[in-house]
Amino acid sequence: MPLDVCVVGEINPDLILYGVPAQLKPEEESLVNGFRLTLGSSSAIFAHNLSVLGTRVGMVSKIGADALGKMAFDWLANAGVDLARVCVAASGPATGLTVILAQPEHRFILTYPGTMFEFSHDDLDLEYIFSARHLHLSSYFLHRALRPRIVDLFREAKTRGLSTSLDTNDDPEGKWGNDLLEVLPFVDIFFPNEREAKKVARTDDLQQAIDKLAQLCQFVVVKLGSNGAVARKGSEEWRRTGLRVASVDPVGAGDSFDAGFIHRYLQGATPQECLDYADVAGAFSTTCEGGTEAFKDRTRVEAFFREHLSSS
Repeated sequence: MPLDVCVVGEINPDLILYGVPAQLKPEEESLVNGFRLTLGSSSAIFAHNLSVLGTRVGMVSKIGADALGKMAFDWLANAGVDLARVCVAASGPATGLTVILAQPEHRFILTYPGTMFEFSHDDLDLEYIFSARHLHLSSYFLHRALRPRIVDLFREAKTRGLSTSLDTNDDPEGKWGNDLLEVLPFVDIFFPNEREAKKVARTDDLQQAIDKLAQLCQFVVVKLGSNGAVARKGSEEWRRTGLRVASVDPVGAGDSFDAGFIHRYLQGATPQECLDYADVAGAFSTTCEGGTEAFKDRTRVEAFFREHLSSS
């Protein structure tokens, strides 16, 4: 079956620890009250949940020849993602891993990049990528080897007639390099959260950030967490108030939001319809631990979307 979306990005698990003490002391053993080992990484969560929603998704990535890589691979395969172009490194770093220390008001995120740092343009099957209707890339600043040629990838995608989307996620170095600004003109849908939008636009004012970013790419969709989201295309703007649910875990909510938006976008929905669907997808993600656990029960997925979209 031809692909709707090709995701170029990282695959790794998340190890989420719950009930982490507010103060961690050196050399002292601290206890937590729970954990979850699940599919992590922005690109993989996006691909997994988008596939569950019914979009045909393929991934181009690199994992290590280890148990973590196989687990993440199997989780994606079970969701129906085509992984024929995921390469396994014969040597070198292992599959990456993110450890999330969850506390009531915030979380600490520790990432071992592993093969994520080694994934490069040479690992890409360009004909496979460009056979899709849409290209998505996440974790821009974590793709150390791929980053210098991401602009080439997006430029060629647009030349080939694909629509494109990008979610930078955080920059661990805090530099928010100007090379990203060279990519944005080739991005149809840019998916920052509020903090990321301000960092990329170099302003502390959200409205100024949206104004600036809207001049650089076709469509800016800023995620505002529990407050919903705002989308801007040119001078037109759409808003969605966040859906209130019994939230268990916010991990992966932004990636699930992206998946919901792209799913409807490729169906030709209006910007408001895309925004509404995306908000429901992001909220649904938070009803279980981790970024993909909620989406593993397809019957529950259908029931949740049916209930909350019919009432919106």
